[in-house]
Amino acid sequence: MDANQTPGSPLRPPLELWGGVECTVNRVGDRFFDQVRSSGHDRRPADLDALADLGLKAVRYPVLWERTAPSHPTALDFAWSDGRLHRLRDRGLAPILGLVHHGSGPRYTSLLDPEFPARLAAYAAAVARRYPWAERYTPVNEPLTTARFSGLYGHWYPHHRDDRSFCRMLVHQCRGVQLAMREVRKINPAAQLVQTEDLGLTLSTPSLLYQADFENERRFLSFDLLCGRVRRGHPLYGYLRWHGVAEAELDALRDEPPPDLLGVNHYITSVRFLDDRTEHYPAEMVGGNGRHAYVDIEAVRVCEDGLVEPGELLRETWWRYQLPLAVTEAHLACTEDEQIRWFKEVWDAARACREIGVDLRAVTAWSLFGAHDWHCLVTREDGCYEPGAFDVRDDPPRPTALAQYLRDLSRGQCSDHPALATPGWWRTPGRLVYPPAARAHPVARRRHLLSLVQETA
Repeated sequence: MDANQTPGSPLRPPLELWGGVECTVNRVGDRFFDQVRSSGHDRRPADLDALADLGLKAVRYPVLWERTAPSHPTALDFAWSDGRLHRLRDRGLAPILGLVHHGSGPRYTSLLDPEFPARLAAYAAAVARRYPWAERYTPVNEPLTTARFSGLYGHWYPHHRDDRSFCRMLVHQCRGVQLAMREVRKINPAAQLVQTEDLGLTLSTPSLLYQADFENERRFLSFDLLCGRVRRGHPLYGYLRWHGVAEAELDALRDEPPPDLLGVNHYITSVRFLDDRTEHYPAEMVGGNGRHAYVDIEAVRVCEDGLVEPGELLRETWWRYQLPLAVTEAHLACTEDEQIRWFKEVWDAARACREIGVDLRAVTAWSLFGAHDWHCLVTREDGCYEPGAFDVRDDPPRPTALAQYLRDLSRGQCSDHPALATPGWWRTPGRLVYPPAARAHPVARRRHLLSLVQETA
């Protein structure tokens, strides 16, 4: 049997291998950070031939609003996208078009602009008219994550730090997604919405259970809004209304069809642990919520029984929504060997989910040309580079060991790479940096699992 074929499902298409180009264009103050420019991909059209040689079926690829219409909504320059998208099509790679990727839009708008949804929709219509053959879109990547970083934590433009701004930014992005797809489908009725989000999970010590419960509900909020689930009785309905979201806005969000596919972006660091044992940490790590002081840290660095398995998050998402899934980002900033180990874990988790009936279509190798300065959440330009399947410090980019592993997967071959003989760092005792704690308060996990049962009953 091929490595990507699910046992017992001869009629189901094989699990597909997708890829993605890290393409964030975010804004800090008046400065835009452009990952495509930082990686040099904007100057190397031959990169696309290298992606095709990996055997990918589809590629998440940017046609970003900030790059195409930076100065005025009607002054669009598709020259760069024209050459790249047609080359992808010629090489048999289906593009998944990304329009906003952690951005706030060009200078003439922002995530707080009431016209942001309509402006984004107008741009999406222009893209669809230009590329009527393109069938998959991600109008806004990770709207919840972007709203957190821009509205709650102040990292990115417009640098707000309050719940009201977070809710407004999230609603504007979700409504923008819906209106964008409405316009795209006027031109291409077959167009599909591939909606991505970094779901993560929050674990905690017992006294912080209430905060973990809130964050575990909040992590699904973009999907819930786009799937029409936020109404009276939803756990965060009151939170949204209290922070300025009108009932009519929530009603309008329920009037549109749900995404065609939910994309789960999964990172080891996205599983967090809230620890009130502040004496174990440096003072600069201690924060809080006004009620308790605590540290928000990667769970893998402190939880004694390890990380939350990728399959757990995928099954949870499937049970909650019953919509087709894909892993739309699988990446690890580490050595080439560790990247292979991590990707294999995610790939194997996806295959195991398919075996129990989860409609999971693909796993995406993200950051194929690496990423820059994510160690500081792209808030400054430090020159910190992490390779992916290719290392752009060489010209042309050097295929890494991960590239060969991906080629093997695409050909249905089981790789015998020596790195797979040993566990990843996240499964070794050396992963613990601070005094270990229980993975989660048992009541929290029970409550979480009970909610899944109730939703699917």
